[in-house]
Amino acid sequence: MRRTLDVVGIQTVSPVTLVSFDIDGTLEVGEPPGIVPVTLVRTAKRLGYIVGSCSDRPISYQRELWERLRIAVDFTVLKHQLADVKGRFSAAVYYHIGDTDTDDFYATGAGFSFLKAATPARRYWPSELFAEPSG
Repeated sequence: MRRTLDVVGIQTVSPVTLVSFDIDGTLEVGEPPGIVPVTLVRTAKRLGYIVGSCSDRPISYQRELWERLRIAVDFTVLKHQLADVKGRFSAAVYYHIGDTDTDDFYATGAGFSFLKAATPARRYWPSELFAEPSG
């Protein structure tokens, strides 16, 4: 949860969203490339989400990828460690975006909502997930 200060000085707590991204087959920079553009990751960061990657790729590879993209992520883990992410971060909702049944298995097993990174499935993602706040 992120703390905010309202206009009369009373501290309130606003809900935070956590989004975990698989890399290969999910992100446009993966091997193979996926449907998720890097701009979507940047949007999630700009919206104040807790963002990171959960991949079969070694942690060192994940960190180098994010450094190369100049995105400061909050976590990098291997797929079987996704439950650890939920233990480390308090959030209102937890999403993992990936392209395989293995992603689905680990995401749902860790209590995350799984979002399939495939063109037909994209229309079922929550519409508000990457929407910019209004006025």
